[in-house]
Amino acid sequence: MGNPYQTFDERLKRIDRKRARLSNGYSAKVTSEGLIVFRPKRRRASFSVRGLLLLIIGFFLFKGMILAHLGGTVYDQRVESLKQGSVIEQAGAFIMAKDDVTVAVATAMRPFVAR
Repeated sequence: MGNPYQTFDERLKRIDRKRARLSNGYSAKVTSEGLIVFRPKRRRASFSVRGLLLLIIGFFLFKGMILAHLGGTVYDQRVESLKQGSVIEQAGAFIMAKDDVTVAVATAMRPFVAR
């Protein structure tokens, strides 16, 4: 038979792990013997539409701020230089290309952005 303190410590560790899992929510189930068993709820990967929308709005604000700060000519030159680079830089050029939303944001921000 092993060290009784070691077995006790292992049991305490198991209890702590289970308690930590249960702290994020649990469901109770009564077994056929009448025993109540608590199981941790599985955490589902959630997709936040609001978070995605805020990310997209922030990205267009970022692009508009850069366009307002640099001006159209310099911005176009920088995007064009990205098109000549590696595949990752070309992807960046595609993402950073001017669009109607970015131009509208830049026009609105131009008075507030110092050159």
